[in-house]
This record gives sequence, C-alpha cells and structure tokens, in this order.
Amino acid sequence: MRRFSIIVFLFAGMTAAWANDGVFFVNGNHLVPVQETDIELNREVLTISLCDDGYAMVDVQYVLTNRGKDKTVTMGFEAVAPYNDDVPFSPQGIHPYINDFTVVMNGQKLAYMNAVVPSKYNVDCDFQPLNLQQWKSYGEVKMRDGEDLPDNSMLYDASQDSLVGFAYAYYFIARFYPGKNTIHHTYRYRLGYGVGRTFEVPYSLMPAMRWANRQIDDFTLRIKATNTAKHFFVEDSLFAQEQFVVKEGLGKIRKTKWYNELFTEIALRNGTVEWHALNYKPKGNMNIQSAERLHYDDFKLGTFYDRSDNYLPGTFMIDPKKSRERQRILSNLPYASRGYVFKDKKLKKYFSQFWWYMPDPQWQPDTSDFTAREWKLINEGE
Repeated sequence: MRRFSIIVFLFAGMTAAWANDGVFFVNGNHLVPVQETDIELNREVLTISLCDDGYAMVDVQYVLTNRGKDKTVTMGFEAVAPYNDDVPFSPQGIHPYINDFTVVMNGQKLAYMNAVVPSKYNVDCDFQPLNLQQWKSYGEVKMRDGEDLPDNSMLYDASQDSLVGFAYAYYFIARFYPGKNTIHHTYRYRLGYGVGRTFEVPYSLMPAMRWANRQIDDFTLRIKATNTAKHFFVEDSLFAQEQFVVKEGLGKIRKTKWYNELFTEIALRNGTVEWHALNYKPKGNMNIQSAERLHYDDFKLGTFYDRSDNYLPGTFMIDPKKSRERQRILSNLPYASRGYVFKDKKLKKYFSQFWWYMPDPQWQPDTSDFTAREWKLINEGE
C-alpha cells in the first residue's frame, strides 16, 4: 500500500477586514490543500453561530472523495495574526483568540500541532514554519527601541531590515482512505469590530478551489443567532447563484444597495438563515458584517441595535442630552429586540419604522436573558 504526505498551508486573502479603523482577531479558513490531484470536495456544511459575548462558533462538516490510493496528508488551518491589537506574539504558534479547536476525521479525533508561518495571501507554496531565531515580533522590537507600537501583526528580520505578515497554523495528520472520507472541524473565535461595525466575520472561501474538483459540489452556509438577535449583511455577488432562506426562528432578508454595491441584508431572532448551492465556485472571500454601516444616513436612535455588551446604541444619537424621550427609547430597545408588541402608540410607531423590528405576540416579557449592557440602558439610558 503506497502512502505519501502533502504539506498543506491555508492562505487568507486580503478582505475588507484589513481596514485601519478596526480591530480584527481572526480570519477563518477552510481546511484545504495547496495542490491535490486525487481528493475532491463533494459536500460542505459551514455553520457560523454569532454570539453576544464577542465570539463566534464555527462548525464545518466535509465529505471528500479520494480518487486515488490510501494516502496520508498533513493538513493545516491558518489563522491570521490579530490586527490593531496589542496581544503578545505567541512563538508557540497558538492563536490568542481561538479556543476549542477540534478535528474529527472518519469518526476519530485527531491531535494537532502549531507553528508560526508566513501569510502570503493566496500565493501557493509549501508550508514552511518561520525561523523564530531570525524573525521577531515587530511590535515588541519597536517597543524595546522606545517606540509605542503595540501592534504585533508583523514579524521583523533585523539582519535584512524586512517585515513579513504571519499567521498561526494548526496542522494535523489525516489519513484518506480510497472513496468517501468525512471531516468535522470546529473552533470558537473572537469577532472583529471597528468604526461603524459592532462585529465582523471574515472567512476565506477561495481556498476551497484548491481541491481536485476546483469547486464545492454541494455547499451549505448556515448563519445562526441562537437565543439572541443579529442584524448583518454579506456580499451579494458571492451568493447570487441562489437565495438565502430563513430555516428556523424569525428572520427577514432583503437586497440592499450601499455605495452602488448590492448586499444581502439579514435580520434574525433566535433563528438560522441558510444558503445552499450545487457546483459552487466562490468568486471571493466572505465577510459577515453587522448592519449599522448600511444605515449611516439614518440617525434615529435604534436604527441598528445589537445585544452585545460592546455595542453602544448611541452610535446613531444626535442629541447628547439625557432627555426623557431618549431615555424612554433606550430603555425599551431590549424589549423591541425580543419582539415585544408595544401597547403604547408612540413606541409602537417608533420601533415599527425599523426593519430589524419583528413583533412577536407570543413573546411574554422575560428579562432573564438581558445583558449587563441592556440593564444599563434600562436603568440609566446609556
């Protein structure tokens, strides 16, 4: 029985996440090879769960077919280094904002290793861990020189006076039997945020094109908001092949134009939205973004609302004074987010103008899941 190894390295494409007005912790990626002539990606179900604690859960299930002989493949997952964040560099290759990383292949849980690798943005090359005797954290070097530069997203080689972007790699040994093989991959990671966006989920779809069939034969994307409400958008051009559908809970979907580009805008409450296509060939990398930036021109308080503790509803506030009407609106935002049907005519009219508001006559006022930030809104109005 002939076996051989293929070293795999995932490169994250440059996305809108790399703006200088935000903090970005992790860029998600597929488990895929640089080159593979025998193994095809037949089915993928990608589930991204948006949480209120600033984290997301990623669950990916793959069905792959090995058209060749039994083989052992070294596979990897790349997580781009945090950007605009002062977290210390990890020479062990452990990403500071990834937790609960697991890989189960054909029913067996696999062990994994870590490394620091150069991130070369979609350039195909072999996996090659960096020599950390040579490359040092650029931020830490500059801080030792007396400069206040906490960003550790680059590595520096003093001998060549050169910089390189890097990523933390998680890699493991995977045995592919002839025929069908399954991989179940999960991890939890911290969401990015920035000016005009409460959360952002960059995820690289393009690496899926590196399997032998150069497509995902059967692809399902699920975005979940479990026990919460989320309002977000995705690039319409990536998903023009089919339509998003609300599969669970309450939700709304519409097409939105922003700066002459078309987006799919989604509002969910304790629900799941799903997109499914056959023979999918992604044309770019996905970026799920909170929807407040779609509504820059509407300055009404509550135009966008998110339950996350790091979100400040004052984003769309004109009058900074603590007026009684302002206090009333803020204190009722947590109830509107849960679908409370207002008996007060003024409140009903006010919240009904917002697209994300989905009245739910079945919801009985229950404050058990209110966040600390929401209680602050109710009690203090800020």
